[in-house]
Amino acid sequence: MAITKIWRFADWVLKLETSNSRPMYEMECVSCDATSGVAEEPTGPQDWALKHAGRTQHTLFRALHTCFFHAVPKTVRE
Repeated sequence: MAITKIWRFADWVLKLETSNSRPMYEMECVSCDATSGVAEEPTGPQDWALKHAGRTQHTLFRALHTCFFHAVPKTVRE
């Protein structure tokens, strides 16, 4: 009895998900690792960073912007 394996390969592409999920925003203080918490709008984390800078004199922040993608098989037209 022979064993046969069939491998099917396809090209895939990443598509930005825009229908069911919104981007998420967060700011992190590089000096003390405090974070703003995640928000659906960038203004909340940005305001947090400015207030944190005023309270602590920490001036360097990391901005995190998360968005979502779907992996889908590539079609001939793409």
